Amino acid sequence: MEAALIIFALMLLMVVGLGAYLTVKAVGAAKRGVERTVVQARRTVEDTTLRARSFGQVGVAGALAQLRLDLRTSMRATQQALADGARADASLRESLALFERLSAHGHELDGELKRLEQEPDKQRTAQLLPDLRERAGQIIQAADSLRWAARDRARRFAEDELSLLSEQIEMESGALRDWSREPVDDLAAAAAEWDAAQTAPNPSPSPSPSPTSKPAPKPTPTPPPAALNPPTPTMQYPWQKAPRPESAG
Repeated sequence: MEAALIIFALMLLMVVGLGAYLTVKAVGAAKRGVERTVVQARRTVEDTTLRARSFGQVGVAGALAQLRLDLRTSMRATQQALADGARADASLRESLALFERLSAHGHELDGELKRLEQEPDKQRTAQLLPDLRERAGQIIQAADSLRWAARDRARRFAEDELSLLSEQIEMESGALRDWSREPVDDLAAAAAEWDAAQTAPNPSPSPSPSPTSKPAPKPTPTPPPAALNPPTPTMQYPWQKAPRPESAG
């Protein structure tokens, strides 16, 4: 009885522990999903705001907004292209590592541009603007180079695979055309000939007589066998009279 209670208690603890683990996992997944949604929404709002500032404002504020928008757009597109390509091509993992290092410089520049948007001294900000444009251009050029290299690599692999597939299809099409040009009548005649060869008897060859061998003697004819019930011969006794000529008929 005690053993059964111990086993029941252990099973109950296992069920409770498993339920708690699944609950924690579900809460963590939901939390991560909410965080991703919040980050995505915040990013969308910020991009929309930057786009509106770049079109609606002039001078230093508009230049800073356009610079941040170009930087963020290029970095996000490159990150997405490398992440998608790395799933099918393992050699792009090294490119992802390089992009992570480049992304650190991009985040640093974006933070600096964001702080300068709140800077009240617009003249000082205008003096820093050429250097900021140069740094942003270097980062954008490097990101674009990685992105287009990954896309060119994926396109080249797709073209090679398509070329190989086209050659295989051409070979298969040629084989199918050779088979289809064979007449149906010839196929039927060949099938009938094969069936006739299978059903025909196979005569055993008779040995040809040797020129030096003597002819075999002719077999002696044997008399035909007697009937199964031959007629019994009539016995003539001496006391019988000879039959009369008129009773012979």
